Amino acid sequence: MSKTKLYAAAAGIALVLGAAYFAVSKLPQNAGGGDTSAAQDVSSEPIFAASFKDFDDKLQPLKQWRGKVLVLNFWAPWCPPCRAEIPGFIELQNRYRERGLVFVGLALDEKINVQAFADELGINYPVLLGEMEGVDLARKAGNRLGGLPFTVVIDRNGKIVDSELGGVSSERLEKIVAPLL
Repeated sequence: MSKTKLYAAAAGIALVLGAAYFAVSKLPQNAGGGDTSAAQDVSSEPIFAASFKDFDDKLQPLKQWRGKVLVLNFWAPWCPPCRAEIPGFIELQNRYRERGLVFVGLALDEKINVQAFADELGINYPVLLGEMEGVDLARKAGNRLGGLPFTVVIDRNGKIVDSELGGVSSERLEKIVAPLL
């Protein structure tokens, strides 16, 4: 794909995701704040069937984290709520890594932007580059509006137990993942 087409696609995605985020932020939240009903209706199989490149351009299959408690976070460095939630993810990864928690960030932006942001924050979990395939996977995982950030929690048995559209606090996420460990 040429750079011009890639920039045009990225700009289009940014506009759609920004509009979706604005629309979602105006929706009433359910009592739990999560989208657990949608999570129960979505299979994790498309997630575990997917592979994405890391910063070294090595293809990383998501199935390598099957059997762990997986928090898959779809994000972009230009997304303010994405930027706000990542420090909490770093803290939770530090706290629960030894108990089998794995965060995976699936970034929807160009490698240079993603890597610069990951280095700046010191992200301590795998970050993969999603591009258009990442947008498609988010949709398959239940993100019908296409907004960012979008976070999916999968238990050790491969069942999606929760999904969150929009920023999620580390306190809320800890309440979801701690009982699964």
